[in-house]
Amino acid sequence: MSDMPPLPNLATIAMTREGRLLRITLNRPEAMNAVDLHLHDELAEALWFAQSDAASDVIVLTGAGRAFSAGGDLDHIEHNARNPRLFDHEARVAKRIVSTLLDIDKPVVCRMNGHAVGLGATLALLCDVIFAAEGARIGDPHVGLGLVAGDGGAVIWAQRIGLTRAKEYLLTGELLTAGKAAEIGLINHCVPAEELDARVDAFCAKLLSGAMVAIRATKVLTNLELRRLATALMDAGIAYESLSVRTADHLEGIAALREKRPPRFTGK
Repeated sequence: MSDMPPLPNLATIAMTREGRLLRITLNRPEAMNAVDLHLHDELAEALWFAQSDAASDVIVLTGAGRAFSAGGDLDHIEHNARNPRLFDHEARVAKRIVSTLLDIDKPVVCRMNGHAVGLGATLALLCDVIFAAEGARIGDPHVGLGLVAGDGGAVIWAQRIGLTRAKEYLLTGELLTAGKAAEIGLINHCVPAEELDARVDAFCAKLLSGAMVAIRATKVLTNLELRRLATALMDAGIAYESLSVRTADHLEGIAALREKRPPRFTGK
């Protein structure tokens, strides 16, 4: 086993191997796996490793604890809002995360153990097949914080559920239950929480026993159009989001969330 590349040692992400399966677990359970600067940077690193890891054929992406990922860490979001130049680093990393997830030629299965919000939703939706626990919710509420859904949501939602529904959910930021998400085809399966592991494991075993050259090339083929779209949209998306980071409405969105009240947006 010594020829296996060693797994990266990351502070906010746990990586384990189970045979030819590589499991990537967002590991800030105390913060519902909300994405702060550290997790954001390490996510890009973990996915980059997974892409080239010669010792795995299938990847499972999941979260530790009760959530998959509750989106952006509020302290981190506020720090960026008050120092907008910091968002530019974030923007580059977000592009790397999206492009790497779409470039990985191995099947990536999302084990959505709990809520997937904002960037968390984008991560889940960029996976190939999604199994979610009943009771989990998914949504991209960027606009609720006065932000543009520029970090991938505008790329992937319409590809999964069509423009009609994608616009409704992205323009309102509404969260969907896993049941509703499965019903409209946003995710693949909503399963009782106690069955989640068995369902994910069985599906991964099925993939692992398959013809991997054919499976990988089929994935690459189905992602070609997604990659073309991401290339076309991500620069503009990040630029628009970067502008919205600098608005008064964004600061108001953060304050409203902190004070647990409805935001009073002014369009500035």
